[in-house]
Amino acid sequence: MNNPCLSITEYKRKIFATKEYLREKDISGCGLFGVIHRHKKTLPGNVAIDAIAVQHDRGNGLGGGFAAYGIYPELADKYALHLMCDDQAALERAEDIIRKYFVIHLSEPIPVRKTLGVINPPVLWRFFVQVRIDRPAWVHLSENDYVVSVVMLVNKKVPGAYIFSSGKNMGAFKGVGFPEDIGEFFRLDEYKGYIWTAHNRFPTNTPGWWGGAHPFTLLDWSIVHNGEISSYGINKRYLCQHDYECTLMTDTEVVAYLLDLLIRKHGLSKKMASKVFAPPFWDEIERMDEEEKAAYTALRMVYGSALLNGPFAILYSDGKSLTGLNDRIKLRPLIVAEKDELVYMASEDCSIRSVCPDPDKLWAPKAGEPVIVEVEE
Repeated sequence: MNNPCLSITEYKRKIFATKEYLREKDISGCGLFGVIHRHKKTLPGNVAIDAIAVQHDRGNGLGGGFAAYGIYPELADKYALHLMCDDQAALERAEDIIRKYFVIHLSEPIPVRKTLGVINPPVLWRFFVQVRIDRPAWVHLSENDYVVSVVMLVNKKVPGAYIFSSGKNMGAFKGVGFPEDIGEFFRLDEYKGYIWTAHNRFPTNTPGWWGGAHPFTLLDWSIVHNGEISSYGINKRYLCQHDYECTLMTDTEVVAYLLDLLIRKHGLSKKMASKVFAPPFWDEIERMDEEEKAAYTALRMVYGSALLNGPFAILYSDGKSLTGLNDRIKLRPLIVAEKDELVYMASEDCSIRSVCPDPDKLWAPKAGEPVIVEVEE
């Protein structure tokens, strides 16, 4: 049975044009939560759901979502493609392309349950795939670049269909609603993962629609974000030069693609990529020793178009680590806590304490200083 989601035009008309929404607009909103187990022991989805639910007032019901790693152990060598589609016809068009470029090992609807807080969902589907040996195109690309090319092709060329998650042994689950409702809708209490991130959205300058909810992902990368990326225009133009297509109409999308470009393709470390996003000010660079000064000057000159302007706090992961980062003057909150082998990151310490009442250590990172927690195999 088809159940199309509202179009972008309908969302703008129903939500952004209302006086009620404009009166409640709060640009400091959005809530983040993340947790990682250093030794990859899995945690139930309830941990992320309960923690982000504490930050209920940081959202307005127009977006919630989760990313989880380690949730598909029996299919860990397959790319898990999560799709949202306006209707069955859009899904079939997307499947035709996926079948052309991949070998499909499993095709099934994403399990959901009826939830009062989630209305009019799109068609949600997942494919577990491998790259074809006899590629019909992009034969000279690496496997990861090939997958990225197919994701960009579907998201740009297939009307009403989006691949919103494409990594291995991980997945994103997101939509319009409060995050606790989205967690219940996607039955995340039935999943277990060793890294979880969660987001409660309060959209300000972009529409509240299913594809625009956080997290944003590409391959194993996932990101949740609180704030505004005012450099979206130049970031988007820079990414277009490297064959990344921004189609989801939300500023945070550029960060997911920049992570893939800077770290996977250009080989920057996570720390250096974070310094591209939130670099030292020029007067700080002037006071550095010559070697450090030369390095940061080069970084700013080469990657000036990848700098993230505006207030932000972000959590991002690639399945090997969880990183938290503030903008360079810390205009958005970020708290980190440790307890044994677990590390938590969130917009508010009450969110952490709801699932970890007695942390061993709790602190607020400095502006522009990434907190990078690696898993130990």
